[in-house]
Amino acid sequence: MALIAGPTAGGKSALALALAERQNGVVINADSAQVYRDLRILSARPSEAEEARAPHRLYGYRDGADPCSAADWARDAKAAIRAAHRERRLPILVGGTGLYVRTLIEGIAPVPDIDPDIRRAVRALAVVDAFAALEREDPPAAKRLRPSDTTRVARALEVARSTGRPLLAWQQEKAGGIGQEVHLLPLILLPPRDWLYERCNRRFEGMFGPAAFAEVEALLARRLNPALPVMRAIGVPEVAAFLRQELGREDAIVAGQTATRQYAKRQYTWFSRQPPADWPRFTLAPEGAAIDQALSLVAP
Repeated sequence: MALIAGPTAGGKSALALALAERQNGVVINADSAQVYRDLRILSARPSEAEEARAPHRLYGYRDGADPCSAADWARDAKAAIRAAHRERRLPILVGGTGLYVRTLIEGIAPVPDIDPDIRRAVRALAVVDAFAALEREDPPAAKRLRPSDTTRVARALEVARSTGRPLLAWQQEKAGGIGQEVHLLPLILLPPRDWLYERCNRRFEGMFGPAAFAEVEALLARRLNPALPVMRAIGVPEVAAFLRQELGREDAIVAGQTATRQYAKRQYTWFSRQPPADWPRFTLAPEGAAIDQALSLVAP
């Protein structure tokens, strides 16, 4: 099984498609925005023409009203990998959602269901109060997390209160990973930052048009919960602000470009540090002659 991972706009999809065409592969999505059928344009999903060149799985297969957790995706990815093996094709995972990849490879912590009353109480706390409570009830978690990281602070606090154990203790009991069951050929793309950020800028500007507007208009018409991942995906808030005339065209584009670059920067840092040290890091721009060089690292 091949894995091509790295920051957004880094050339992962093109590389995965090239590998699939050379090695009779199946491209399996590992990007948390590309799972939603509502976001073909703004998530930069492969085009229909690209999907016709090789089998693609787990792209646009979820409705935006149905949030996809890492555990959900890992379950579906396992099924897609098994299907590829039955078809004697090379499974090629590609994406930039590190949590998805980690959950698939390492497994998931068997945290029991959180008591609904505890969850409501925790989620009702102001950020500063939730972090102060975490410092008292799970000090190691508070040291690991940023005080402004609302989602992770709330998660750590509700686990500690509901289970009586810190989240880290549960995470050390991970189960269900496939890391020991497959022959993994990983490749982390970490291209030059200037090249990457310019790609982020050009890609968002190219997206900003009627097709993206239609995607966001359709989402807004459904009056979905604004906290859903599909509503917070990069590009959706910026296009929505433009459609509501809260931002002019240029300001909306700049806002989307900034959000894309910031996301790419966070992904770059994560993939630089978190995957195992023996996973190859490819630091050239994956274009021209460098494509063959990169593919040689993941060819079976």
